Amino acid sequence: MRIAMWSGPRNLSTAMMYSFGARQDFAVMDEPFYAAFLAAGGADHPMREEILDAHETDPNKVDLACRSEGTPHLYMKHMPHHMLDGFPMGWAEGCVHLHLIRHPARVIASYTAKRESPTLEDIGFAQQVAVYEELGGVVVDSTDIRADPEEMLRRICDAIGLPFDPAMLNWPAGPRAEDGIWAKHWYGAVHQSTGFAGAEGELPLLEPDMQKLMERALPYYERMAARKI
Repeated sequence: MRIAMWSGPRNLSTAMMYSFGARQDFAVMDEPFYAAFLAAGGADHPMREEILDAHETDPNKVDLACRSEGTPHLYMKHMPHHMLDGFPMGWAEGCVHLHLIRHPARVIASYTAKRESPTLEDIGFAQQVAVYEELGGVVVDSTDIRADPEEMLRRICDAIGLPFDPAMLNWPAGPRAEDGIWAKHWYGAVHQSTGFAGAEGELPLLEPDMQKLMERALPYYERMAARKI
């Protein structure tokens, strides 16, 4: 089984990668198209040059890598906004597609702590809807996972025909060998964790410009949330 988990940034996506990586029957890949996205699109992201130096920038070579069958399974953490026009999508054929979503107010509050002034394109809500409409798949909300990790992981496994493994609930603290080099900028909190954080509280308050961004992203989130398990 090859799983493509699609999510925007700050969506619990790294914790989910660690969860599947804690299983003995899964290999994992961390945002394999990120460097190709930066090289082709020119976005000014934190650690841009280090990422370009350390990771594959040819999308056709990434396509080949994403066709691996894993050990025996492969979990790939993908961001929909990394898939620029013209990037190969043949690797996605035969994958099980999962879509991880999170309320945009939470995404934006978390993102702006690491990178200022995100745009709608940076947080990936519109692109995720487009990927879902093209590929389909199972939708899960990160807030539901944090509220009851075992129940939601069991639901995900049941939805895709995979036996649940209790190992998914915990992982060792610290960085993982599979992390992209960008982990030292983005993954500080999850590196201190050994499992999923507790239930989330009230939605955060945003500055006026970020509130406007949230309002633009919200309809895309609501379209996906209507389909969540």
